[in-house]
Amino acid sequence: MKLFSRGKVRDIYEAGDDRLLIVATDRLSAFDVVMAEGIPDKGRVLTQLSRFWFEFFGGDVPSHFLTTTLADYPPEFQRFTDQLVGRSMLVWKARPFPIECVVRGYLAGSGWNDYRATGKVCGIELPRGLTESARLEEPIFTPATKAQEGHDENISWQETVDRIGEAAAERLRESSLTLYQRARAYAEERGILIADTKFEWGLRGDAIILIDEVLTPDSSRFWPKDGYVPGQAQPSFDKQWVRDYLVSVGWNKQPPPPSLPREVVGKTSEKYREAYRLLTGHTLN
Repeated sequence: MKLFSRGKVRDIYEAGDDRLLIVATDRLSAFDVVMAEGIPDKGRVLTQLSRFWFEFFGGDVPSHFLTTTLADYPPEFQRFTDQLVGRSMLVWKARPFPIECVVRGYLAGSGWNDYRATGKVCGIELPRGLTESARLEEPIFTPATKAQEGHDENISWQETVDRIGEAAAERLRESSLTLYQRARAYAEERGILIADTKFEWGLRGDAIILIDEVLTPDSSRFWPKDGYVPGQAQPSFDKQWVRDYLVSVGWNKQPPPPSLPREVVGKTSEKYREAYRLLTGHTLN
């Protein structure tokens, strides 16, 4: 199959003139380095949770999502059913906007660090006296550049406008905030707080469509609602077990990474599956 691109987690293949096949592997990166061990079921969670959200938002915004039904894939992919089932999706091609559309609903991570230093997050002034993990009643839009390697970098609203134009910037901000607020309300009823997330958008012809993955543990910060305590860091449904282990062994964050113990791999896999179960109401199939 003709490889279109390969990222830290996903392999993307050509599937005709106007379609792509996205395959979510079990690869996991931490501190921008891909671990030697995969996380069982991780790729299946990313794919099936993204499908859930694409369908959830189907009436709100168009997206690149076509199907995860293997029988509807191009014939040349049929012989790879065992490799593709549950972890692949057929999508429309699109021209991605060169920014990450980050929405923050809680004060955490780099946003918290920024606020402590400046009283602002990415240039947006916030009320004084907020604590770590505080809920922001009005979520904020904090775009970032899309880095091919290393960390994405936060950019200002003016830089966003300069990169993609004012009309597109306004549209992406409005759409991203709307989707986040819908998802935040839904997830809270299911026992998950969505602290922040990133959306990606692209152009198909002249239409702006939602692309990439959507509201997964890789693109979002999910916290369990039970036990949420502002004023401190929160546990999360993602690779926190891996990051904590790597910090505990004093790894210098340069390749090659240390081997991950079986317990750390297992706990991480469990967290991904639990996030899927809580959000969708189904166990991973």
